[in-house]
Amino acid sequence: MFHLALAALGFVLLSGHGFRQGWLGMRFVPDEYSIAFTGFVLTVAGCLFAIWARLTIGRNWSGRATVKADHQLLTSGPYSIARHPIYTGLLLAVAGTALADGQWHGVLALIVILLALMIKMAQEERLMMQAFPAAYPAYRQRVKALIPGVF
Repeated sequence: MFHLALAALGFVLLSGHGFRQGWLGMRFVPDEYSIAFTGFVLTVAGCLFAIWARLTIGRNWSGRATVKADHQLLTSGPYSIARHPIYTGLLLAVAGTALADGQWHGVLALIVILLALMIKMAQEERLMMQAFPAAYPAYRQRVKALIPGVF
């Protein structure tokens, strides 16, 4: 449950309400239309990627890390790009929002939300290793957790 509290803190930071003073309100990028538009595009792309992943996982999805009856290991679609593509999409959307806003509170929000998702990913990784001991290690070797080819 700690990861939920961290995620909530991250989204409060992202909203910026009350965090636009001091260094959190300082800009890390110039206040230019092209930068804000790029952030918007990244936000939309992240949302669409997360939605695609959520639709793909279908009945296997749950808010808590659990294995359902007839649970299947998905390795196609967005799951061939990242093992946790919903989180990839969310993080891309948060990064886009932070870029569009351009202030440091957005960067801090991204870090806090990433930490929350890493905690949840660790739980899910353990569960998948237990549920799919033959297939999951090979999948882990082949597909990165969040960022294709990187991490």
